[in-house]
Amino acid sequence: MANLYAHAESNVRKTWFYLTGFFLFVVAAGWVFSYVLESYAMLIFAVILAIAMSVGSYWFSDKVVVAIAGAKHIRKEDHPELYRLVENLCITAGLPLPKMYIIHDPQPNAFATGRDPKHAVVAVTTGILERLDRSELEGVLAHELSHIGNRDMLISTIAVVLVGVVALLANFFFRAVFWGGFGNDRDNDRGDARLKLILFAVAIVFAILAPIAANLMKLAISRKRELLADASGALLTRYPEGLARALEKISADPHQLRSANDATAHLYLVNPFRGKERVSWLHKLFMTHPPVEERIKALRGLQM
Repeated sequence: MANLYAHAESNVRKTWFYLTGFFLFVVAAGWVFSYVLESYAMLIFAVILAIAMSVGSYWFSDKVVVAIAGAKHIRKEDHPELYRLVENLCITAGLPLPKMYIIHDPQPNAFATGRDPKHAVVAVTTGILERLDRSELEGVLAHELSHIGNRDMLISTIAVVLVGVVALLANFFFRAVFWGGFGNDRDNDRGDARLKLILFAVAIVFAILAPIAANLMKLAISRKRELLADASGALLTRYPEGLARALEKISADPHQLRSANDATAHLYLVNPFRGKERVSWLHKLFMTHPPVEERIKALRGLQM
């Protein structure tokens, strides 16, 4: 049990370490762009716009994701056994009962979303109900409820805000440079002019690489939250093997999720796209989920 707690706490610390570094990276990019252009209006506008857009998507995330997934709302009488499992796990976790949805698709998969535990949604595919036994399904549901309990939607929204700010800053910077917004030659100080030229070169590099780096940071945070949800789910059920076996079955299934979408892929228990599970070091950087093999190994290494 102590090992399990240490594993979960380690992932929490790493997530907040990434977020802190992410925030400092955004501040540094904004400062460089604004200094070179001699205007902080761009930075202020980008931050306000990115936050407004992300808060809107965060507030209505459950409705948007459910619509994209083609999920149908169900009641207790429709799937009483599924509801009983969720109710028992919610009581153990101290969470309110989320709205339950079904996706009619043969691929076994599931996701959770919602801006807070009182407005949460858990969706499972018909494929997962058909393929998994009770302990495996319980492990999957515990994982998804852990996302809700760990406030992963909030963490994800913060990451999206920061990515949005970086992308907007880079876009505004290029536009300002194109329209002649790069300083002027008012001062004759050669040292100052040389410094501006160096910062301008740095800003160009930032503008090109910053959006890529920001997305990599967002994906790293997403992967850490998946590992945290695995550990938290195992803690909830006290049976890591259930989720480990579920991950084995799900990753081996050949079906493509018909409603798979790049915008929502990171929400699912495993990547809903089949045929994209290469694990080269470069591919790992752009993955929304940790490799399934690593997750299974971590789960089976937990001591209860």
